[in-house]
Amino acid sequence: MQQPKKIVGVVGSYRKGHIIDSAVDEVLSAAAESGASVRKIYLLDNHIEFCDNCRSCTQDRGDRRGTCVIRDDMAALLETLEGADGFVLGSPINFFSVTALTKRFVERLVCYAWWPWGARVPRLRSVKRPRKAALLLSCAMPAFMARLFGGAPRVLKTAATVLGARSVGLLIIGQVAQQENQKLPARAQAKARRLGCKLVGVKVSARSGTSSGGE
Repeated sequence: MQQPKKIVGVVGSYRKGHIIDSAVDEVLSAAAESGASVRKIYLLDNHIEFCDNCRSCTQDRGDRRGTCVIRDDMAALLETLEGADGFVLGSPINFFSVTALTKRFVERLVCYAWWPWGARVPRLRSVKRPRKAALLLSCAMPAFMARLFGGAPRVLKTAATVLGARSVGLLIIGQVAQQENQKLPARAQAKARRLGCKLVGVKVSARSGTSSGGE
């Protein structure tokens, strides 16, 4: 019997229950309805220290990520992502980039690079992309402006690549600061659900967002 696909959602927001958290929920809900086993992780609830650029984790050869000298929750989090078939990375946009919470997580991904002393630039330890990733962003500006002028999309796309994933889609939810407790728009909800189906490999109707069979 085939094991269900494992999909993990990583929330880089400071506020639970708001736009990004809700969007990640929709992705995971659609993935679960398509037969996947899902799990959500809040970076806010994990102890993740700042990278101090010692580069100890980048010195040894091999496809396996390097070992960080910092003892916190990062290693366990990465093991969870490595054991997944797909994942969601979600973050609000602050000052044209991802949140500091998300950036702290992303900077610790240097362990996937081989960068011995004397080398001018780092290289990824592996070019394999066994996983799929859905990328979610929210911002006060219109979504097209975030694509054109912000660095957040590039940060999440690079993080997905480093984590061994190919992106199935980027959803930017714009103009989310119109109300104090603004809800996830219906259109964004439908798009998030389509991403959830894509992570599992299920075709969806572009109009309804419902599944229509496997690939």
